[in-house]
Amino acid sequence: MSSTTRAWIAIGILLFLLLAGGATFYFWHNHPLPPIVSTAPGAPAAAPPSDILSELPPDAPVVAYIDATALRSLQNSPLAAALGLASPGPQADRDYANFVRDTGFDYTRDLDHAAVAFWPASIGTPANVLGEDRVVAIADGRFDQQKIKSYALRTGKQVSRSSQTVYEVPGNPPVSLTFLSPTRIALAGGKNATQCLSSINVSGSSRRDAAMQSRIDRVAGAPIFAVARTEHLPANLYDSFHNAPQLEQLARSVQAITLAGQPSGNNLRITLDAESDSMKNALAISILLEGGRMAGSMALSDPNTRRQMTNEQIAFLQALVSQAQITHQNKLVRLVLDITPAMLNPTPTRAAAPAHSQAVHPVAH
Repeated sequence: MSSTTRAWIAIGILLFLLLAGGATFYFWHNHPLPPIVSTAPGAPAAAPPSDILSELPPDAPVVAYIDATALRSLQNSPLAAALGLASPGPQADRDYANFVRDTGFDYTRDLDHAAVAFWPASIGTPANVLGEDRVVAIADGRFDQQKIKSYALRTGKQVSRSSQTVYEVPGNPPVSLTFLSPTRIALAGGKNATQCLSSINVSGSSRRDAAMQSRIDRVAGAPIFAVARTEHLPANLYDSFHNAPQLEQLARSVQAITLAGQPSGNNLRITLDAESDSMKNALAISILLEGGRMAGSMALSDPNTRRQMTNEQIAFLQALVSQAQITHQNKLVRLVLDITPAMLNPTPTRAAAPAHSQAVHPVAH
């Protein structure tokens, strides 16, 4: 499996958790919310996220962060490969191997931290993943500037924007990049990518709104997290619910989503929080998720269903329906799942059961 494919699988796992159940989301600023990441007694405190978060454009409705250095502690686990942080070794696909040779950058060793700002506008297609979306990413690591510039100029061009030298690379979507320092690079993709780079908040003078910042603060102890205000998600995201008015109403009641991943040994604990607009809807969402768990368990017991799935798919879905913890408190719904090496590298037996997930959280039904 190529390095690029493994990275997209990791993203797919996180997106699957975000969408699992069809209607889990977030927001209630009048009541304090429980932290999404808690430190076990005696465990070292998590390091705060890099300051690159403060440099992201403050108006972004979706923000994500990854501390690749911390997640490399999973180096000997299949999770590291799934997250794209293990060395691909000799089986690396040729395109990626050529990219590493030509740029001197291998994200499995050279990426330290990355933060992403995202403005979703439409649901993309396989040929145009971003659709009409805009994205800005800032990354810390080790970069060979001369090699990267030469690589960009093979098909792109150099332009000047204010005091920045920007390298524009055509594609679908087009990408623009600039170096903020010898160890920090900024990239933008989508429409007007170069203009997006000018919105980077390098001086830190612009502040994001307090509600968005408070949600980021709740997950700042996790080495991988994402926060989204759902009122800015593409309208066509809800199209699949048009034949189920009740589900659509619940989906639209969700006002934000918060996701965090925390290593625990060789496991990765994923916590998904959703804030609804009312306690009634939060309860309905949690009941819906529990019903989805039961339906999923029944489907997985069907031999016909299992024959259409791989060992990895069966192991992951078995863990999702049997071990995922669903809780709610006030307007908050929380889903917790430990992703284990056994889920990503199951035994040849299709019925292999993943390792038992430990109990978590101070959120009560």
